[in-house]
Parts: sequence; structure tokens; C-alpha cells
Amino acid sequence: MDKTKRLFLKTKRSFRRRLPPIVSGDRIDYRNMTLINRFLSEQGKILSRRVNRLTLKEQRLITIAIKQARILSSLPFLNNDKQFERSGSITRTPGLRTRKNRLTLQLNQNSNRN
Repeated sequence: MDKTKRLFLKTKRSFRRRLPPIVSGDRIDYRNMTLINRFLSEQGKILSRRVNRLTLKEQRLITIAIKQARILSSLPFLNNDKQFERSGSITRTPGLRTRKNRLTLQLNQNSNRN
């Protein structure tokens, strides 16, 4: 074989085929919470089809089931638990927004002089 032809040969990669996330026996329904929770992020957002490894039809059915469960209050619309947690005590300095205060002080001083 010529050396130039060897450069274009692809190496064979061995990969493990992933199992589909939805088995044929699973029913995609708004009541099947164990199935629905697999396709939600920690914040409660619907994961994309590429991340879920679903077909287009399955993704549509999952999305409809999640939306129905949210409307019926089985699922929250957002999971904001981390939003309210603070990592430490944050102290604010009063001088952060001083430009507006300086302008009002200068206007007050100028009006008092006149």
C-alpha cells in the first residue's frame, strides 16, 4: 500500500451502544412521574432532545406530558431552591450608588446658595 493511501484510512473505534431512555413498555403520560423526572433538569427545565437521546415523536410526547403535569400542579413550573440560598453573608457598602446622591447634593447646595 502507498503511504498516501494509509493516511485516509479511518481507525475503527469500539463504542458501547447506549440503551434507549424509553423502553417500549413505558407509557408516556403526565401521571408517570418517574419517567417525566428523567427528562427535567435540576431547575425544572425540559432537557433538549439531543441530551435526552429521544426521537422527535417521543420528545413531543414528553414535552406535552410535562406541560400537563405542570398545569395540574404535579410538577412545579420552576425549581428555585438554589436561587434563595446564599453562600455567605454579603455586606453591601452604602457608597456603591453615589453618583445620583452626589448630583442631588450638588443641586441642593446650588439652590441653597441662590
